[in-house]
Amino acid sequence: MGSESMVSVKTKLLVALLVLQLCYAGTHIVSRVALNIGVSKVVYPVYRNLIALLLLGPAAYFLEKKERPPLTFSLLVQFFLLASLGITANQGFYLLGLYYASPTFASAMQNSVPAITFVMASALRLEKVDIKRRYGLAKVLGTIASIGGATIITLYKGPPLLHHLNPQLGNSLEEDMNSSKMQNWTWGCIYLVGHCLSWAGWMVLQAPVLRHYPAKLSLTSFTCFFGLIQFLIIAAIVETNPELWKIQSGEELFTILYAGVVAAGIVFSLQTWCIQKGGPVFVAVFQPMQTLLVAAMASLILGDQLYVGGIIGAALIMLGLYSVLWGKTEEKRAGSQDQEQTLTKHLIDTESRDRDDAPEPDIP
Repeated sequence: MGSESMVSVKTKLLVALLVLQLCYAGTHIVSRVALNIGVSKVVYPVYRNLIALLLLGPAAYFLEKKERPPLTFSLLVQFFLLASLGITANQGFYLLGLYYASPTFASAMQNSVPAITFVMASALRLEKVDIKRRYGLAKVLGTIASIGGATIITLYKGPPLLHHLNPQLGNSLEEDMNSSKMQNWTWGCIYLVGHCLSWAGWMVLQAPVLRHYPAKLSLTSFTCFFGLIQFLIIAAIVETNPELWKIQSGEELFTILYAGVVAAGIVFSLQTWCIQKGGPVFVAVFQPMQTLLVAAMASLILGDQLYVGGIIGAALIMLGLYSVLWGKTEEKRAGSQDQEQTLTKHLIDTESRDRDDAPEPDIP
């Protein structure tokens, strides 16, 4: 019975991880569709975070009543800063990058987030770097590979894998269009780098905040709230046309509901459950599957083209991701072994001291 139960849990975990990556992949495609049909880059995240807040807020209020610490001004400032990175900058840069680049390479660039997080955490002395050990070297080499891959995607687009010639276009016109596309592509990748930096910064800053405020659902709700306020302020300055706030079609409504309900509510719940059952590293290992799903969906639904530079860069980023994850796993294992050895040595030393201090029996 026990082994059958374990198999059942593993099967559920694998299915849940596959559904999670499908939801993430769908978010990339749906967001690009929203931009293609003319939804504003500022209005879209306002609706998304409003729906997310309406879903997460009540759940946080009722489920975390006992574990939610009292609010202080210092905590509110930290929530505001987290929202600036994790919501406003993160989603803003992502939508700009997605608009100028493509869903496939947006997903590929996201695989570099663990490596960027490692660099930031090391700079803030929250992460140890020990290149004398294999796991330390693996993390450093994985970080270099990920950053190298992101650089290749940004600076080298390369030829398309499936080259389509348009005989109706003249050579000079085609060259001008390619030059314009290349410039937009570079800007798109730069925005995606900003998106990854914001995401990594949010993850690094979130760790110390969670120590003082361990209610994760409430923290996410407050982050959504402040992110919504920030986007509303930006929208009030940038989007003054009231027509842009109207939902004009069922297609627009679907993209907004998907972003709010699936990308926020379902993804958050699924990811929390998967991390609880399999651990954060096991969940992160499946992340490159999302890139493959996005590539297939973008090609079928959007007719996106794949480029050699992007493929090379994505492969390097994935290699770097697995190297960093392997290093993190080995580091934890080595830490546990060192702890066990220290504890064993302490027990042996204590036992030896007790034996030495014990009075010798009198010999008649």
